[in-house]
Amino acid sequence: MQRVAQLHTQYVNRTYGRSGSLWEGRFRSCLVQAEDYLLACYRYVDANPVRAGLCAHPRDHEWSSYRFNAEGLPDDSMTPHDEYRRLGLISSTRRDAYAELFKSDPRYWRTDEIRKATNGNFALGNDTFRRSMAKALGRRVDQGKPGRPATALKNVVCP
Repeated sequence: MQRVAQLHTQYVNRTYGRSGSLWEGRFRSCLVQAEDYLLACYRYVDANPVRAGLCAHPRDHEWSSYRFNAEGLPDDSMTPHDEYRRLGLISSTRRDAYAELFKSDPRYWRTDEIRKATNGNFALGNDTFRRSMAKALGRRVDQGKPGRPATALKNVVCP
């Protein structure tokens, strides 16, 4: 099986003029604060095929969750998140509220914020959420400042 996978990778790389493993750099993730950010992520993912020019509306993409969330199309692979359920008491209200998310101005969709967090493996949320995640994980969860820390330069003596 390993040899088959190697040959397949070589074939794909030669055919499409690329290099490296097939899945290299394809999957990214980040911690997401549910309140205020989760539905923005839903919208971001559902709108990706539209941004990529694959379809005119999220409902037109075969693998989109938009049809489940906004139109009620049955899908056994989907489980509604509590934040989605909070959009309304009954399913029709939730679906309408989800569809409304796509009618707002795309400048307010947090697209850049989501990309930055995902590409950098940072936490996506407010300051309190990021601080609590940093403490829980014992590592930085947001972008650091470039250069040396100011304390490292404090004891340097220049001639």
